[in-house]
Amino acid sequence: TAFMARSITAACEALSGERDVRVVVLTSTAERAFCVGADLKERNSFSDADLVRQRPVARAAYTGVLELPMPTIAAVHGFALGGGFELALSCDLIVADRTAVLGLPEVSVGVIPGGGGTQLLPRRVGAARAAELIFSARRLEAGEARELGLVDELVDAGQDRGEALALAARIAANSPVGLR
Repeated sequence: TAFMARSITAACEALSGERDVRVVVLTSTAERAFCVGADLKERNSFSDADLVRQRPVARAAYTGVLELPMPTIAAVHGFALGGGFELALSCDLIVADRTAVLGLPEVSVGVIPGGGGTQLLPRRVGAARAAELIFSARRLEAGEARELGLVDELVDAGQDRGEALALAARIAANSPVGLR
């Protein structure tokens, strides 16, 4: 939602100035999903002018994560689709549990991945594989995502947050100068 995008942007702005924060872990409290992207009900209620005004709001959330001066880790469980997957791709590392399902289904509903997926996905899997995943709107189970290099660490169900925090602690033990 627009509210969520603004909240992410505000959190990133606040974190950017925090010299004591060494690593950021992005996670979800939702039971079945990390994030499923745009709220299509909200989006369908928008006029064309509303959609134009909403684009920079959403873009600022992804850019905020990308531009954080410290390492970022996405702790993914359940669904990470569309903008939710793009949010995870905006992080430096992705820890996913075995329930994770990742994908960019936008073309199946007549839009394109607008949160950086067309740029970020090829960095992880190469241009040809990224094109196949984007054009087919195929969803990936966690194991296949790990095999393709989309997921950096694959853990048992329910262990994504704990492992992401443990990884963050290992990273944070390093020199703060080297991490920024």
